[in-house]
Amino acid sequence: MEFHHDILIIGSGMGGLVSAVILAKEGFDVCLIEKNRQFGGNLQTFSRDKTIFDTGVHYLGGLEKGQNLYLFFKYLEIINDLPLSKMNENAFDYITFDNDEKKYPHAQEHDNFVKQLSKFFPEEKANLQAYCKKLQEICDDFPLYNLEEKEVYNTDILSLNLKDYLDNLTDNEKLKSVLAGSSLLYGGNEKTPLYVHALSVNSYIQSAWRIVKGGSQITKLLIKKLRKYGGTIHKKTEAIDFNFEGNTLKSVKAKNGKTFYANKFISNIDLKTMINLTQGKIYKKSFQSRVNSLDLTPSSFSLYLVFKPKTFPYLNYNIYHLKEENSVWTASSCDSKKWPEAYMISFGQSKENQQFADSISVMTYMNFESVKEWENTFNTEIDENDRGKSYQKFKEKHIEILLKELEKKFPKIRSCIQSVYASTPLSYRDYIYTTKGNMYGFQKDSDYALKTFISPKTKTSNLFVTGQSVNMHGIMGTTIGAINTCSRILGRKHLISKIKNEVNANEKL
Repeated sequence: MEFHHDILIIGSGMGGLVSAVILAKEGFDVCLIEKNRQFGGNLQTFSRDKTIFDTGVHYLGGLEKGQNLYLFFKYLEIINDLPLSKMNENAFDYITFDNDEKKYPHAQEHDNFVKQLSKFFPEEKANLQAYCKKLQEICDDFPLYNLEEKEVYNTDILSLNLKDYLDNLTDNEKLKSVLAGSSLLYGGNEKTPLYVHALSVNSYIQSAWRIVKGGSQITKLLIKKLRKYGGTIHKKTEAIDFNFEGNTLKSVKAKNGKTFYANKFISNIDLKTMINLTQGKIYKKSFQSRVNSLDLTPSSFSLYLVFKPKTFPYLNYNIYHLKEENSVWTASSCDSKKWPEAYMISFGQSKENQQFADSISVMTYMNFESVKEWENTFNTEIDENDRGKSYQKFKEKHIEILLKELEKKFPKIRSCIQSVYASTPLSYRDYIYTTKGNMYGFQKDSDYALKTFISPKTKTSNLFVTGQSVNMHGIMGTTIGAINTCSRILGRKHLISKIKNEVNANEKL
């Protein structure tokens, strides 16, 4: 079966969905294909015991009226229908440590952020103000972050190192760890550039929100808009063969026998995977070597607990826990002897009684090598028993370790648990289709800052790339990345002006 379209997009992660809606709004006949049963990539959710869990998106930032993600979502026509719940304004995140009973808050709004942390570090108020000012300055240096048309930005900021910056900011080791405490958001370590930290956390300080019923609500709304503008979408359609004629991609064949012809193509799948699928035809050998030399961010082991009704209070914030102060820099190395060195807890609110939580999700780092024994097994169905008893024992062992860690913080938590589930780097690899289940694309390194900046253009004249392995990860990062990719097709000035004009017109209605 053959299909012919103006533009074919491969992969339905956030970058692919946003690209599809943008181009469909511009009048192109857009088709999007997805290998899995569920659309959305990191936006996917799943249900256990009638309880919804997010796989990747636990909260969003920058969605207050007039803020950047609000403006992007306004243009995509999803902001008004997106069910949102604002998180605790004085502490949307708490940073905690072993052997320290204090909870250190990350608060919404920059002045409030300084105010709340100054209660714990009164002598550091000026440094906290300087920190917030620096975050905003760095974000302002990225034009698309603020919908600016210019393409040139201050490349000097790319080589600024997060740890070095904090070392120069203050001598207080605890404060350094608190400020970088949510580094699980981006797989942070001693190599992490300051800009990665700033772009990841600044929008949450602007405003922080949970999505009611999970991140898949974004997927559903974007698909609805894509269809509104005439786009089509196919699930369970895995791209396996690419037909080139010279420097042009002519068609993509799927595993189910469907063949898709298009004038232009956008790949929203893991870059290393894409290079392998196209047998290296889309890039020069020197560039392929560069990509293959890049380190991947770690994967994760996640624990999902369903609570008995009315047994565990709902907490309207996340917790980032570190075993010790230095864990903020070392946890991503996933030392098995110290595992888990850091973890993040997110709470799910009960629909029946909002004072209580119906679930929690716990995410911690885990390298793919931990599950290498089962790397040749693949599963995108609910039942993972076909990986064998040894795999189940592996999961049970790590579930127990994490539960014991949670008991240190919540001593009575086991009495609240109705059921327990877990996912490993294999789950992440199979559902999100990344090389080794890596969470955030390539590891950014301040010493080689430009090495991980990938152009949306490829050697193939009509093939473009987008997604977290191209520039930045996360909802904000992949949305901006999609705009950057689409600007190569539509023209940067045209697209930015279109977004601004449409948003301004709608705001006046």
